[in-house]
Amino acid sequence: MDYQPFILIGRETLISVLFTIGPALIAALVIGLIIGVFQAATSINEATLTFVPKLVVVIGVLALSAPFMIGTISGFFSLIFNEIGRVGR
Repeated sequence: MDYQPFILIGRETLISVLFTIGPALIAALVIGLIIGVFQAATSINEATLTFVPKLVVVIGVLALSAPFMIGTISGFFSLIFNEIGRVGR
């Protein structure tokens, strides 16, 4: 049995997940770091100060990167459906 199609599917799955959710995670990480430094410098310890800006930025990044994300997901699904037909033979 050839394992190459399964390795291809696993690799494409990981790449698609990273490309799809990566921009939102990186934006949340950067905003969290900036707010954490601001809170440490000013000794303000408010929970909404971290939550609201992250929420706004992540929603903005998701809105801006939606066409790229949809293209990545649709390419992944077309690959998966092609490979399902090939693996079943």
